[in-house]
Amino acid sequence: MQSDAAAPSPSQPLELFASPDGVLSVGEHTFRCALGINGVIDADQKTEGDGKTPAGRWQLRYVMYRADRRPSPRTKLPVTTISFSDGWCDDPGHPDYNCPVRLPFDASHEKLFRKDDLYNIIVVLGHNDDPPVPGKGSAIFMHIAKPDYAGTEGCVALAEKDLETLLGLATFETFITITA
Repeated sequence: MQSDAAAPSPSQPLELFASPDGVLSVGEHTFRCALGINGVIDADQKTEGDGKTPAGRWQLRYVMYRADRRPSPRTKLPVTTISFSDGWCDDPGHPDYNCPVRLPFDASHEKLFRKDDLYNIIVVLGHNDDPPVPGKGSAIFMHIAKPDYAGTEGCVALAEKDLETLLGLATFETFITITA
């Protein structure tokens, strides 16, 4: 697969398309990606912890990265670092559901400062965040894929170099459409 995507024209924002067969396309260019271990589901059917990637059109909100492991990604999206105390609430009964939180945190959450390299870059997608609906899915990100592209818990995962390429083209008007 090619990973040298061309920049969109200044008048058109970058649009990403992910198909359930694990292909993310940008114009005529394609990248391999991993999706939910249990497949893709229409967003209105998405439930917390189902291992499915929600189908729909989601804005790329901002980027988080591990400054202790890599340089800041080159992108026009807002960028912040991930620290040891960063988490993401995945407890549908908590008021901070599907929001970043500071650790320690008393409700169920995901740690963003991981031992593996998968979260060395995270792109927060605009799924179920405006406002979050309890139980409809949390922590839906684009992040680095496992070497074998094994399924995710519901995220979109790419090779680090491919994710860097996409971020170099992305702006705050960039969206990803995931099809079921």
